[in-house]
Amino acid sequence: MATRGYTLTKDQHLARLRRIEGQVRGLQSMIEDDKYCIDVLTQIASVTKALQGVGLGLLDEHLRHCVMAAAAEGPDEGDAKLDEAMQAIERMLRT
Repeated sequence: MATRGYTLTKDQHLARLRRIEGQVRGLQSMIEDDKYCIDVLTQIASVTKALQGVGLGLLDEHLRHCVMAAAAEGPDEGDAKLDEAMQAIERMLRT
């Protein structure tokens, strides 16, 4: 099994994602219960921010582990991993 940049913090990421899953279920309940629009939007913003936090953590670990390891293999490998990371950043910023 390959070691990923987040391997050491996998349990922390899973715990955060489980909390976010609970928030999303709460959103579903809010809609089912006809809660006030602004309250629902506030919760959506909270979930979005939480997901962004997980994404930034994974990105940090990717840069520190995967990109640095590839750079140690050689400039072409490092450039390829860096390009991959930049594409991921662009996708995150578009959302």
